Amino acid sequence: MNIELLKGKYLDELKTIAKSYGIANVSKYKKNELISEILKADNGFESEESERVNINEPVENENDSKTNTKTVCGLIDITADGYGFLRSNGYDSGEEDIYVSPTQIRRFRLKKGDKILGLTRESKETEKFSPLIYINEINDIKVSELKARKDFDDLIPIYPNEKYTLETEKNEVSTRIIDFLVPIGKGQRALIVAPPKAGKTSLLRSILKGIEINNPKSKIFVLLIGERPEEVTEMKRFTKAEVIASTFDELPQNHIRLAEFVLERAKRLVELGEDVVILVDSITRLSRAYNVNTPSSGKTLTGGLDPFALHKPKRFFGSARNVENGGSLTIIATTLVDTGSKMDDMIYEEFKGTGNMEIHLSRKLSELRIFPAIDIYKSGTRKDDLLLTEEEIQSANLIRRKLSNTNTNEIMENLVKNIKKTENNKEFFKAILKNN
Repeated sequence: MNIELLKGKYLDELKTIAKSYGIANVSKYKKNELISEILKADNGFESEESERVNINEPVENENDSKTNTKTVCGLIDITADGYGFLRSNGYDSGEEDIYVSPTQIRRFRLKKGDKILGLTRESKETEKFSPLIYINEINDIKVSELKARKDFDDLIPIYPNEKYTLETEKNEVSTRIIDFLVPIGKGQRALIVAPPKAGKTSLLRSILKGIEINNPKSKIFVLLIGERPEEVTEMKRFTKAEVIASTFDELPQNHIRLAEFVLERAKRLVELGEDVVILVDSITRLSRAYNVNTPSSGKTLTGGLDPFALHKPKRFFGSARNVENGGSLTIIATTLVDTGSKMDDMIYEEFKGTGNMEIHLSRKLSELRIFPAIDIYKSGTRKDDLLLTEEEIQSANLIRRKLSNTNTNEIMENLVKNIKKTENNKEFFKAILKNN
């Protein structure tokens, strides 16, 4: 590749060339940096051309026997050194992981989180892992049918404009209330702000159940960080969704690794135009893990929080978006408050305003055994008019006005009673509009 030829091209043209070489996040490079990256990639391809193995032709062993090959399927985890592994145990590393060479990663432009179906052979005495020798499918698409895909960072984010309907049954009041007072859309960045014992886990399960039943095509991940082992087991038995957990007795590095791996997997699906949901319990414990793992900047916020520690968890949460002419990534995360820890309160303060939807749970309501313990005044969704019908907007406004002169306890108690009197939300809206 001629450097003078590259210098004569516009930045947009260079970005297109860079993407053809599999260079990620091209938007972050300046022109000279991008030229340098293209030349590096080009030299890498040329230098390895003579040694490259055609991975569409299985490599035979020394005895020219093909009987020791077997089919493997897994998610690829790419290291900083350029090679990768197909994880044999979901998102965790294991002894049966399959080695993926840098040449294969470049040739097929593989990204972390891609699902690979291919062939492997037995490892030789000098090899620690069995190598991947043939790729059949990437993300359930045959290699011969693969098309160029956009990088997640280049997708255009827009406001959520399609609602996740959560209503399932008459007595599932929490999701019925959320549906019209605090709607969740595809691509929502949602926070559930909860003090201890306010019912956040129950609410998260109700939301999960609502999405599963009403939106079966959406891919759901449940990410549990720092939870108790028995709660992880209970969640796995409760849902058919993919549950990925790092319990409280795991190292902070494991919390971070799993969270980032799940996010990359979700991004790959969004690039293919799918709707993805990640439910995180909790973003507070994930932020604490980053705080432990981040080198000290020399500055400390209230509660011992390093200001640079929140950059990555914010980037994780900020990945949620609705994509123009494509899929969506919805992140619904719990954040802890009133735990007695100043760090937890500081983490919430830093995340406050980064989301476009918040559900606040009230400790007073939970102490009075009024569930769902949702504080209607503090909870809300930005641009909710894009998600609600005219009937839902009118009903929600009437409810808020009617209940504005009463305290929170009476609001929820009356609302729950009235909702339970009707079979579904449509009946409830008709009853409200008829009486006004």
